[in-house]
Amino acid sequence: MKEIEVVIDTEEIAEFFLKELIRRGFVPSRMELEEMADITFDYLIEKCIIDEEMDDDE
Repeated sequence: MKEIEVVIDTEEIAEFFLKELIRRGFVPSRMELEEMADITFDYLIEKCIIDEEMDDDE
């Protein structure tokens, strides 16, 4: 199986949730969106779909 590199940004996840939830009639707070994005990121790590890598800047 070929390995590919995918970059997943929690801010991008939060923006996706915002757009989709508003489309479905929900209006979450910024804090709720950030929490959902973090939970989604943690889920992807737990399921071994992604690996977390730290930037050199951090």
